[in-house]
Amino acid sequence: MDNKSVRIKDIALKAKVSIGTVDRVIHNRGRVSEKVRERVLKIINDTNYEPNLMARALGSNKIYNIAALIPDHHYDSYWLAPKLGIEKAEQDLKQFGVSVGEFAFNPFSVESFIEQADKVTASNPDGIFLSPVFYREVLPFFEKWRNQNIPFVLFNTQIAEFDPLSYIGQDSYQSGFLAGKLIHYGQPNPCSILIAHIDEEISNAAHLIKKEQGFKNYFSQNHLTQYHIQKTELNRSNFAAFTSQLDGIIESTPDLAGIFVTTSKAHEIAKYLEQRFIKHIKIIGYDLLPPNLYFLNKGIISFLINQNPKGQGYWGIHQLTDYLVFKKEVPILKYLPLDIITKENLNYYLDEESRFTDFR
Repeated sequence: MDNKSVRIKDIALKAKVSIGTVDRVIHNRGRVSEKVRERVLKIINDTNYEPNLMARALGSNKIYNIAALIPDHHYDSYWLAPKLGIEKAEQDLKQFGVSVGEFAFNPFSVESFIEQADKVTASNPDGIFLSPVFYREVLPFFEKWRNQNIPFVLFNTQIAEFDPLSYIGQDSYQSGFLAGKLIHYGQPNPCSILIAHIDEEISNAAHLIKKEQGFKNYFSQNHLTQYHIQKTELNRSNFAAFTSQLDGIIESTPDLAGIFVTTSKAHEIAKYLEQRFIKHIKIIGYDLLPPNLYFLNKGIISFLINQNPKGQGYWGIHQLTDYLVFKKEVPILKYLPLDIITKENLNYYLDEESRFTDFR
């Protein structure tokens, strides 16, 4: 018998057990004696049985509730892209009973994150998809969800210590290393280079720490000791203080030749440099936000590293669906490409729809 003609009923008859017992063996749930389990598994292997989980999901009335714990894009426009990816995935997967509830929090407020994470926990979802932007505050929730056997998939920020089901996004360390390589090209020798963190509490942002480490290690591993690497933390909540801090850096660092912005806010530095008529400083940043694209096209931003946030949202929901609905093993890590964007190749990457739907 080929695997297309084998049914659970056939396996049950051959093993002399109930259909329910075979189902429990296939899905590894419920109590089955080891002797019966071995007998059923041998028949499954001998017949090359493959369950048609997609057809079963289509015919099932079960609803799989996934909670998406994501930063509110009204506070930071970067988060609109993963939200759209999540919503596109839900639209594509709703035929299989997938329902996604969004729990949006203020990415600049720990209290808001905790409040929404508590709501997620209280909703008792089948799975959770989140960006753990607050490292310290998310760890107790990881512990709760693990104790409740709720699988969770991370995106944007990788935290491996608590064994998430999967992480989807870029390798933050490697993206920082790449940024170091990009900013090194064509730089005068010697010179100063600035790492700029904007609107973040760095001690609580694991992904930005990894970017910074990767960037610095590019220079140390290549023995480029003639380059002076310094860093600063900037906050736009007080614009006068923001510009004053940049003024001080520019005045005190006359050989400053490059700025690596670790977040999607490279346009803020670009706008400052344009207003000050400063043209010799190269900027490397992240993400295809409209203001970043504006300064990329003007040549004030030299390179953008595309983190494909829409794809992160889209494929993250697919990861949970593969696990919950189709009972597939999913990879622990699903790294997205480190795409280098210039004004010359920008138009290709603006076709965002194909960028994430063709990712597989």
